[in-house]
Amino acid sequence: MAPSQPDILFDIKNAYYIGNFQHCINEAQKLKAGSAEEQQERDMYMYRAYIAQKKYRVVLDEVDRRHASPDMLAIRMLADYLASGSDINKKDQVVNQLGELLASVDLPSPILLLMAGYIYNLQQDLAQALRILQNADSLECYALQVQIYLSMNRPDLAKNQLKHMQEKDEDATITQLAQAWVTLCHAVEKRQESFYIYQELSDKYSPTPILLNGQVYALGCQGKYEDADTLAQEALDKDSNNPETLINLIMLSQKVGKQPEVGSRYLTQLRDSHQAHPYLVNYMEKEQEFDRLTMQFAPAASI
Repeated sequence: MAPSQPDILFDIKNAYYIGNFQHCINEAQKLKAGSAEEQQERDMYMYRAYIAQKKYRVVLDEVDRRHASPDMLAIRMLADYLASGSDINKKDQVVNQLGELLASVDLPSPILLLMAGYIYNLQQDLAQALRILQNADSLECYALQVQIYLSMNRPDLAKNQLKHMQEKDEDATITQLAQAWVTLCHAVEKRQESFYIYQELSDKYSPTPILLNGQVYALGCQGKYEDADTLAQEALDKDSNNPETLINLIMLSQKVGKQPEVGSRYLTQLRDSHQAHPYLVNYMEKEQEFDRLTMQFAPAASI
């Protein structure tokens, strides 16, 4: 049997998975891919990295919807959806276009199914996202299913998807990350294992906000708040506007006894830059509910 050829896109993919998005873009721009398929796959990871950096306009300007392949068009739709912000009508329009795209393709590729899964997940239509993803046999599609099941508080189903990933490629970075996610849902003694997975990936490649925040969460679950705060500050140094970092710092500022205004600053920064983040949406709903109850039970004004 002939030895398998090395994946020339390995560094690009790996940088994307661990959240080193600028490195992913830099490597993609340097790589001279041979076949047209390799060129498109390289460009898809590059554009996804731009999306992760919230540079949606790059994708929208460069991917021509009239001539793009279904896979590239789906990536453009994700950029368009995220660029819509709080415009619900625009988002619904993108979802309708996505439905038309899926219906027009006889055998959707894993990347098309993955982008569709992302968009339906963002729409909170988890059932539709899972229906689409179950037709795909790729590590990334399995990983998204793991995330969705964990968000539904179904770690048992997430663990089943993780087994599929391990059977396909146990050593892949994205499989290791999925294992860390699932392990965090187990008992406290298992959460240390998750910390070590993130630490090993950081040592092997480079610490990124995604890997550091994973360690922060693992330490926080074990009550090691001071250590978690140290790593959260390191993550902040790498990306001062990362929403997960800001959320972790909001929570840790209370746990380590910092002044209230410290947590308030992080919350203000989150409000300014990430208004559509699920954490902030939920926080603002609770805040409005609290204000409503305060008004309801306030003492009547004296005449």
